[in-house]
Amino acid sequence: MKEVLQKISEIKIVPVVAIDRAEDAVKLGQALINGGIPCAEVTFRTDAAEEAIRIMSKEFPQMLVGAGTVLKTEQVDRAIAAGAKFIVSPGLNPKVVGYCVEKGIPMVPGCANPSDIEAALEFDLEVVKFFPAEALGGLKLIKAMAAPYGNVKFMPTGGINAKNICDYLAFNKVIACGGSWMVDKKLIAEGRFDEIERMCREAVDLVKNINK
Repeated sequence: MKEVLQKISEIKIVPVVAIDRAEDAVKLGQALINGGIPCAEVTFRTDAAEEAIRIMSKEFPQMLVGAGTVLKTEQVDRAIAAGAKFIVSPGLNPKVVGYCVEKGIPMVPGCANPSDIEAALEFDLEVVKFFPAEALGGLKLIKAMAAPYGNVKFMPTGGINAKNICDYLAFNKVIACGGSWMVDKKLIAEGRFDEIERMCREAVDLVKNINK
């Protein structure tokens, strides 16, 4: 497994961030680090995403800052230039995945079924995003798909929260879970970074004793 993905598997939780103001990036990054989750998937759903990645990557070099909701190759270029260490997409676009592989940057594409997984295997990918996890059938479907694809690891995202994350992480084919409950967009907008830090600590405490 690539070094970045190995580090993600050790952190276990990938906060999925939608940030509207780049100036909030420093306080958010500090809250994540203080809360014990030195990782963020900053989604390209907002205009501030690229600059937020740049700020977090510069201010907190110890953080694993990645770009999410990456749909085009030009977004890959912008994310890498800003300092992103990994790329995540909601689906599997062969053009985008191939571009990331060519660039040598870890890519975690969204996979919803066996056909998606086989497309990912064509690029020798080791980890795929299972999205939207809960809506598709959750852990039950992951286990069913993991059976014929023994070397594939999953990063489920979508509907993951404090109540179900431990169930997902207890399965040995799940390396980490993506979630937004501890970095809710409203909390960021209201400047409630102490609450974000508290929820991160709570999440870390939930998953720290999981044995696979």
